[in-house]
Amino acid sequence: MTAESFGKKMWDVIVVGGGHGGCEAAAAAARLSMETLLITGNLETIGQMSCNPAIGGLAKGHMVREIDALGGLMGENADATALHFRLLNRSRGAAVQGLRVQCDMRLYAGRMRFALERMANLSIFQAIADGISPQSDGTLLLETNLGIALRGRAIVLATGTFLRGRMHVGSRQWDGGRLGDFSSVKLPLSLNALSIGTERMKTGTSARLLGRTVDFASMERQDGDACPAHFAFYDTRGEEDCTNWPRLFSTDALRDPARQLPCFLCSTGAETRTIVEENLHLAATHSGAIGGRGPRYCPSIEDKFVKFPAHRSHRLFIEPEGIGTDEYYVNGLSTSMPFAVQESLVRSVEGLGHAHITKPAYAVEYDYVPPTQLLPSLETKALSGLFCAGQINGTSGYEEAAAQGLIAGINAAAKVKGIEPLVLGRHEAYIGVLIDDLVTKGADEPYRMFTGRAEFRLLLNGASAELRLLEVAERYGLLGEERLKKIRLKRERVERAVKNAESAGELSEAEAEEVAYRNGYAGYWKRERKQMERLCAVGDVQIPPAFDYGSIGGLANESRQKLEAVRPGTLGQARRICGVGDVAVELVRVALARHAQGDGDSRG
Repeated sequence: MTAESFGKKMWDVIVVGGGHGGCEAAAAAARLSMETLLITGNLETIGQMSCNPAIGGLAKGHMVREIDALGGLMGENADATALHFRLLNRSRGAAVQGLRVQCDMRLYAGRMRFALERMANLSIFQAIADGISPQSDGTLLLETNLGIALRGRAIVLATGTFLRGRMHVGSRQWDGGRLGDFSSVKLPLSLNALSIGTERMKTGTSARLLGRTVDFASMERQDGDACPAHFAFYDTRGEEDCTNWPRLFSTDALRDPARQLPCFLCSTGAETRTIVEENLHLAATHSGAIGGRGPRYCPSIEDKFVKFPAHRSHRLFIEPEGIGTDEYYVNGLSTSMPFAVQESLVRSVEGLGHAHITKPAYAVEYDYVPPTQLLPSLETKALSGLFCAGQINGTSGYEEAAAQGLIAGINAAAKVKGIEPLVLGRHEAYIGVLIDDLVTKGADEPYRMFTGRAEFRLLLNGASAELRLLEVAERYGLLGEERLKKIRLKRERVERAVKNAESAGELSEAEAEEVAYRNGYAGYWKRERKQMERLCAVGDVQIPPAFDYGSIGGLANESRQKLEAVRPGTLGQARRICGVGDVAVELVRVALARHAQGDGDSRG
């Protein structure tokens, strides 16, 4: 294909970015029969794990199962390339348990790229996006650094930390969204020109170590689970879903417990604390070199000692990065200190006294789009057909990015098809909680999902994901008919067993697990469902997009300003806006009722 013909092609969906959000967005659009193009600045880093090589965790693991239930790639890819499985909170209730796996980071990225390369309706191209402009026919034009302008009916931006990315190691700074990679300078300026605002955020990562220089014998060994759980739902998959993979990438290639690798635990000590305190002024995050806020729940080692002065030490996890490398990730030792200080920090930890650093820790500051500028479909309010997903929306984590990418890809396809977008409720999925929090409350620091963010979390146990999302998968054609049939049968058997108290022996292992969960939490489960139904009855009341909040008498200025800024679609969303209380919501409800009767002074 010549450059001219490539540039003349009209794509249904163009996805910018090959990270976890971009991969899911492109795959979702392609599965929905959209002619899809994924462009990324570096084909070799598609699906790369830029931080620690882990997928899942508390609430995050639930989202991975929801991604699988909606046809996404992350769950099966993580299972197939995992080298350490661990179910967190095993001794506690199933509602707060979370599967977390250490993956072979190179195999994970390679398998993801291979899945995309062999997918129908999907093309991949290496280029850097420089700008977006709307066309008179309603399509969007994407300018690239190659001088090729790509035309699409919808565009998904999943740019991660690459928008004006700036790397920091002590006082050393250079442009880049990731160590050894580029920075996109022109694209954020193009967004600003389209009245899409951007602000700055910061994240970081830990150093990598050479395993043969680590004294593992002095650390606490942590083996994976002998009988590992998995993210993907294999009991409802047919042979057509699990075949035609090369052996290296097949689902069962690394799931043999005998092939799992251990992780190791150690702790910082008094010497580590002293080094941090004496060199705090050299850290980019504390010297004033970085203005963006970093992640609250994954702080740097310097932030840990500053914010938690009563803690004399902090736990570190030494995690393998793959079976084909001797490199280890030091989880818990993220820093922006100068490299010489990093060496001292690492070697102050017992077992790391002679450790060799293969890659330094660093901080990266980047532009993001405050997500209150998005509709619940993840489409920008300012430009029809433009969607945003992942860290560009102010989130942290592979799982949060993948979840948003999946929904953005589905909704980009829905936009092209002219059908209603997929908007998951907070009672339907953790993904629904994630997106509703973002577009309603915004994000002034990197957002991370926790079980505590979901008010209906008893309804959102991980094992139920494909049962509670069945209608969504059917409505949008996200799964094949054979798998849908198996899920329908599974749900029928579970519901019948719960209703009739049938013996678990008549059910499959997965069905028995779900029945046991519902029976064990029966009283709480029913109470939470009733509460959810009551809230939804009021919360689902629609608010017209152009509703005039200024005409509501008695509405406080702060509430009016925030309602006008977010433009909530429902009363439920209005209630969740910070600064909008129950009194304001009730005033809006009354005004809506009057408007519906035709005798109010609100204008829609």
